[in-house]
Amino acid sequence: MKLFSIETETNNITVHATAKQADAVPGAQRFSTEAGLAKLAADWPAARLAEIWNSLPGAKPVHKFTDRKKAVARIWKAIRSLGQSAPAAAPAAAPPPQATRPADAPAAPVAPPAPRVAPAKTSPPRKASRGKKAPQPAPQVTARAGSKTGKILDLLQRPGGATLAEIMKATAWQAHSVRGFISGTVGKKMNLAVVSTRSGDGDRSYSIEA
Repeated sequence: MKLFSIETETNNITVHATAKQADAVPGAQRFSTEAGLAKLAADWPAARLAEIWNSLPGAKPVHKFTDRKKAVARIWKAIRSLGQSAPAAAPAAAPPPQATRPADAPAAPVAPPAPRVAPAKTSPPRKASRGKKAPQPAPQVTARAGSKTGKILDLLQRPGGATLAEIMKATAWQAHSVRGFISGTVGKKMNLAVVSTRSGDGDRSYSIEA
């Protein structure tokens, strides 16, 4: 039976072969069935279910789920095939047996080999030289002025980034909503390299890698 772990801070879901591997993931909860996932999700806010779904590869983003049971069923259906190995290749067919002739049968005449003639060397066509393209500037990530996405990007692009507390204050979001947005939207959908660090006091900070 496959075991899954879901990290409380990032909502990352990982499949494990053994319980020891699953228990080794810090700050994560473990489940192996849809019922186990439903039991964990009973204590989660509805917004976290939407964040988990939106962070799954190939999932069509949703704003929220109106039914917790249906949300758990959709997430389970999407992740239960994780970790499946590719089907084993069919064994190669044995080569057909070689025909043999009796020892006293006369050998068939063999035609002399045709003379080998090296092909005439031809010069390859010269390709027209093309001027080197000028390097394109890196795309600038923008968001609607005054939106929460714009506020978060402005904070992340500051020198040194921003702490989790600063982003929560700017957006009026809870911690798990901020973490899910940075992981799913900024990191995966916007394809930006987000660096997460923790200070000596335990404060989590995020920044966009230049």
